[in-house]
Amino acid sequence: MAAGRITGALLAGALLFALAPAAAGVTCPADRIDRRAAVAWVNDGDTVELADGTRVRLVGVNAPEFGRDGAPDQPFAADARAALVSWLEAAGERLHLRLDAERRDDYGRLLAHAFLPDGRSVSRLLLERGLAARVTVPPNTWHHACYARAERVARAAGRGVWTLPRFAGLPAPQLPPDAGGFYIIEGTIERVGESRYAWWLVLDSLTLRLHKRDQRHFEGLEPAALAGRSLRVRGWIYRAHGQARMNLRHPAAVEWLEPG
Repeated sequence: MAAGRITGALLAGALLFALAPAAAGVTCPADRIDRRAAVAWVNDGDTVELADGTRVRLVGVNAPEFGRDGAPDQPFAADARAALVSWLEAAGERLHLRLDAERRDDYGRLLAHAFLPDGRSVSRLLLERGLAARVTVPPNTWHHACYARAERVARAAGRGVWTLPRFAGLPAPQLPPDAGGFYIIEGTIERVGESRYAWWLVLDSLTLRLHKRDQRHFEGLEPAALAGRSLRVRGWIYRAHGQARMNLRHPAAVEWLEPG
């Protein structure tokens, strides 16, 4: 099978997710198609390799990761890949790709919104089945509002990743000292700092970095006045100078938990 190998219980689990009811009124259709391609391999729930060797990272979603260097797989990583495999097998292992403003990521992968030949959005399917969380990384913001609606369906139903603490809004004081990767964190901004290029919003054990070049996306936001505000924020945690940090790129990554 060109798109990957799944058998037995894994196939059964994939079918449960693949056949989950679709969200009424949420379709996230393509406005154009820039490329039609055959898929040779499914790396995980949000990355595939095309027949010509091009690696494609799906825009707008983050699926659970497979473990590396002896680390365990994240929950639902196998389910996300298996569901994508099942959709591709039914579609003759072909995808239609819609490009966005930025074409490549830091790893050289092609960034694209993917659609099955029947027009269904792959990102939307993953989101509404709880097999991925939405992410918005400017300048690739096309369809982010539609993806948010699809995600709300799975989140309200408690499907898939929405059963996991790291997706449920983990309180900042409970962030593990070795935490890394994608998290959704809740907390209160204790203090705000400013450097030449960024604003620094400190939430207990996590520091949010808002680069000043991204501040234009946060229309009307005054970072210096944010101390005391509570929020739920999503993104990738990394470590620098002994701190757990998360880059804050777009307002779609933030849910304010009280009026501003």
